[in-house]
Amino acid sequence: MTLIRPTRRDLLRLAAIAPAFAMPATARAMLGAPTAGNPAHFSFTLGDARLTVVSDGYFSLPGSGLAINAPEDEKIAFLKDHFLDPERGYSHTNHLYIEIGDARVLIDVGSGTRWFDTTGRLMGNLEAAGIDPMGITHVVITHAHPDHIWGIRDDFDEPIIPDAEYIIGEAERAYWLQDGLVDQVSAERQQFVVGAVNSINAEGVEWTLAGDGTEVVPGVRLLDSPGHTPGHLSVMIDSGGQQLIATGDALTNAYTNFAHPDWYNETDTDGEMTVTSRRKILDMAASDRIAVLGYHFPFPGVGHVRRVGEAFQFVPALWQF
Repeated sequence: MTLIRPTRRDLLRLAAIAPAFAMPATARAMLGAPTAGNPAHFSFTLGDARLTVVSDGYFSLPGSGLAINAPEDEKIAFLKDHFLDPERGYSHTNHLYIEIGDARVLIDVGSGTRWFDTTGRLMGNLEAAGIDPMGITHVVITHAHPDHIWGIRDDFDEPIIPDAEYIIGEAERAYWLQDGLVDQVSAERQQFVVGAVNSINAEGVEWTLAGDGTEVVPGVRLLDSPGHTPGHLSVMIDSGGQQLIATGDALTNAYTNFAHPDWYNETDTDGEMTVTSRRKILDMAASDRIAVLGYHFPFPGVGHVRRVGEAFQFVPALWQF
């Protein structure tokens, strides 16, 4: 088949009549799924530390759970303007593996085989990145939602990383293990409670309870960021004068959370507290030029925070190869 290249005159004539043939403002190019699967791992340095973002896969949830306190027409217009599907939200899962000094720290353990078919790839992707999971010295759990902790056990109910020190927020653990919680939540959230309790009580896992300012290892400390869950923690990495915050689910969307930081989601336990924690992190990152990693941002989820009036903007990091 021969392709005919348009002349400059053809292009000018087309431009003159383009408005008559313009696509509706809501239309977008529908890009198919990648044929080679999702990205698995990406490494870079931060000061003297080596960081690797490792994927556990992705999942999709109904768009109705996003920005539930926003005017519906404003939310839909924003999503369409940013080429996002108002019907289905997309969430990648970006785990952070930190090599700093003699320590090997993993942030969250994914969902294993207990969540979506499109998740549970963390262990295989660690190995694909040349990382021996058995060499991990510390595992930090930001919070006990399925995609962050259900992978703590293998299919034989044994700890997936048996020799690591496991760290969780004291407030987070207390929340999920309180008496009668399963009867206090909605029916659709009861599975979350049962899964969290089973994961926290997994045989063979000994917990170190932590809180705001806890130093996991030199250069890695925890930041209180409650709201998404009552004891949610983020993680600050500081090496060679360079800093990065692994935000966990204090930030979940690379667009709405920045342009509209006061919008919160159905999965946020306390919406107003989520907003307070989010604004604290965004303000800190923008003021001190701290990099951020968004667990659910498009892979690899690393970038910077730019202040735009009373709001913010996510600026993906660029690397020179």
